[in-house]
Amino acid sequence: MAMLKLKSTSPRINDVHGSATSWPANDLQPTPNRISHEAQKGACYGRLGKNLLPAEEVVELYIQNNFQRMRLYDPNLAALQALSGSDIELMLGVPNDVANNVNLSDSLAQFLLPAMKNINNTISAAGLDNQIKVSASINPGVLGISYPPSKGSFPTEARTFLDPITSFLVENRAPLLVNIHPYLIYRDMTQDTSLDHALFTANEVMVQDGQLEYRNLFYSMVDAVYSALEEAGGGSLEIVVSESGWPSAGGTGATLDNARIYNTNLIQHVKGGTSKRPGKAIEIYVFTMFDENNKSPELEKHWGLFLPNKQPKYPLLCRIPSTTQIVFPID
Repeated sequence: MAMLKLKSTSPRINDVHGSATSWPANDLQPTPNRISHEAQKGACYGRLGKNLLPAEEVVELYIQNNFQRMRLYDPNLAALQALSGSDIELMLGVPNDVANNVNLSDSLAQFLLPAMKNINNTISAAGLDNQIKVSASINPGVLGISYPPSKGSFPTEARTFLDPITSFLVENRAPLLVNIHPYLIYRDMTQDTSLDHALFTANEVMVQDGQLEYRNLFYSMVDAVYSALEEAGGGSLEIVVSESGWPSAGGTGATLDNARIYNTNLIQHVKGGTSKRPGKAIEIYVFTMFDENNKSPELEKHWGLFLPNKQPKYPLLCRIPSTTQIVFPID
């Protein structure tokens, strides 16, 4: 999949992410190097469900809950029309009908970079290359080493594929999209990963990595990718977290309360950056806006912040002013 970053206040596109795309909704150009303590908060809009809301109501729900960005996995015309004039920044996926992120074992992976270059050439020909950036999304599972975060690195076989993409992103000053899901680490490594480490609720340092201290798994995962990028010549790149969330049912630790705690704390913690790169808010897309009951297995159905009828599954902190700092402990 390729991604584009677009503006919903006008027909022009602002930023293309190579495995996904997005488009800023205000008149400011994307400035990856700016310092900001305001969370760059969005939510993914998956549509694999029954009884879907009209797109106009979905956009209104984003506005009501202070989500400034939307990740849309395919160019759905109704959603694009509903976004017009909304000031919501859109990350628009160019689907490959295989996956939402780079899978190195897939036979189509070899075509990703040529496709990104073709899209970028088209954008440049239209005179929009300073507004639209093409990128790609990966999962931290592509790392050969992820612990401690400072030792994060891509394996040799992955470098052969990823290094040219990294060079492309650096050359075009585009971010790398990364899907960060501490829940999956907790589910698969429950004996080695504490729930409070995954939910941002640990009171003590969980990982001491030289001078850097980590109290939550999210920061560790993001910084491991940053370390891998530095080793691969991509130290100047910014990471955009294109997915992160917690399911409310269907698996180990998947409860409404844990989903509420994780997503609430996620929105708060991204305001200050990571241990490795503090002081700059992280652009994130909470996964996902609605439960999607056409997905399988069962776990995949329950990641939504809302039910399909717009009923919130738990209180949302994103309605609270950004100066308010709240951490929900585990009861």
